[in-house]
Amino acid sequence: MMNRSALAPLLIALISIAAGCDRHTQSSESHKIRIGLLPKSKQLEYFTSCSKGAEEAAEKLGDVDLVYDGPSSDDPTAAADLMNQWIAKRFDVIAVAPNDPDVLAPVMIRARGQGIHTLTWDTDAPAAAREFFVNQATGEQIANALVDQMARDLHEEGDVAIIMASATSANMQEWVKYMTLRLIKYPKLHLVTAPQPSGESHDRARQIATDLLKAYPTLKGIWGISSESFPGAADAVRDAGKRGQVLVCGLSTPNVMKEYVHDGTVRSVILWDTHALGALTIYAAEAVAKGTLKPGATSFTCPLGTKKIEGDSILLGDILVFTKDNIDQYNF
Repeated sequence: MMNRSALAPLLIALISIAAGCDRHTQSSESHKIRIGLLPKSKQLEYFTSCSKGAEEAAEKLGDVDLVYDGPSSDDPTAAADLMNQWIAKRFDVIAVAPNDPDVLAPVMIRARGQGIHTLTWDTDAPAAAREFFVNQATGEQIANALVDQMARDLHEEGDVAIIMASATSANMQEWVKYMTLRLIKYPKLHLVTAPQPSGESHDRARQIATDLLKAYPTLKGIWGISSESFPGAADAVRDAGKRGQVLVCGLSTPNVMKEYVHDGTVRSVILWDTHALGALTIYAAEAVAKGTLKPGATSFTCPLGTKKIEGDSILLGDILVFTKDNIDQYNF
């Protein structure tokens, strides 16, 4: 039988091992999935709205440490610098809305090579750069909604123009492509010039719209297909005293566009639930990090419901149309 003097060191060792195991268990349980959410620009109200939904989702999940940050302009180099910082800090997931895929995709690929999961949201990058694209809707759906709504508002006839944000942004390129195709359905809607990029600048969009109104006196409609180009174009129409004569339609948050809808400058605002887009991105990022969402999945179930996956694109759902009749019901 082991004497007490020999037993004491053994008991101490066993207690130490048990305490170490307990600390390890506590450490594992306390580990949170660190997700970096990168917008095109954190100065844009659209992305601020998305971030609120993301923060709510992270809080609901409980196992997510969310970092929302981005450049103060639409500078892809600044976005790449921030991504490199997150890579160095060994984030678990980086979700990017890439303003310029040519600049950001190589950084995303490098992150993947170091074992960090990458997603895109709002706008896409080449498939090699990410595992999934969290998509508000297909490009064709968005483009068709924009063109069809303008056609209804103009009774399918008139000269029209497009003001976009960045010519390098994948979603802008796709929307313009499908808008051009959709216009074939309306032969009396005439696109007077190539889409004009405004660089996510309200003032630049305002000036472009002012120049369009002067260059094309018969202009009847302007699409602003970004959260800044839309209100910028609406301001130009108001400044020119052409409210009701030239209609502005596009993509922006209802809170930004309410004043234009109520004064008659804008009849229709097209968008989606931005809070839900931010939330879906976080739900997908957490699931990818935990291994419960893998390539090849055809659907994804989360607190928002079951979302369809087409290829590697997770679709948020329905497009919303805000008018004078319903816009005050929304607050984002």
